[in-house]
Amino acid sequence: MTAINLIAADGPIAEAKALNDRLASLDLAGRLSLVSGLGGRVVFTTSLGIEDQVITAEIGTHRLPIDVATLQTGRLFGETLALIEETENQYDIEIRRFEPEKADIDAYAAQYGLNGFYESVEARHACCGVRKLKPLARALDGAAIWITGLRRGQSANRAETPFAEYDAERHLLKVNPLADWDLEAIKAFVAANGVPINPLHARGYPSIGCEPCTRAIKPGEPERAGRWWWEQDETRECGLHVAEEAAVVAAQ
Repeated sequence: MTAINLIAADGPIAEAKALNDRLASLDLAGRLSLVSGLGGRVVFTTSLGIEDQVITAEIGTHRLPIDVATLQTGRLFGETLALIEETENQYDIEIRRFEPEKADIDAYAAQYGLNGFYESVEARHACCGVRKLKPLARALDGAAIWITGLRRGQSANRAETPFAEYDAERHLLKVNPLADWDLEAIKAFVAANGVPINPLHARGYPSIGCEPCTRAIKPGEPERAGRWWWEQDETRECGLHVAEEAAVVAAQ
């Protein structure tokens, strides 16, 4: 059965639920293998974080027909950029870089200032829209299935993350094969399999995004507390995985 047929059969939400139930009983390799065999273009978007590196390792080790892409926002840490090449070399894969358009960056800077994201939530959403959401749309162009590294333990906002869901905004299946993994399981897999990871993790950065928008966390803080730390909303996201915020950005 192809992914297109899977979506069309009895409605995309019902089919996503059926896939969710099938994935629940499989290990990570089984989940990725099942999804990669559904048909249609399958894209995994990686931020090069520790959980994403686990998925990339499985894709590369098992030579799965899954496209790997990353959003090269133009504001990433040097350590993240170096890890892209290290990962490509270790697993003999290509990680496609999707960058923001210069015209969009210039327009943002003219309206808000280059670092205007510190001044308001609106400006920060607009920056994420230019540097992440628009490149993501290009990365997922023509895809039937989108794989992510979302985990339930990353934040309260992600506590109900399913293994599979229908992304109505992008009209595709979204698969989160690590939804039920905790950070200790992630670390154990990395250690057992020699997976390369960002050295910033050892310096107190469990979640790593753009350099100006990420800080190390303090003891006892949630994993994503270092992202957009100057904002007060504890459920803050960039809009990649929260439709409401994506809609705010799209409306600008």
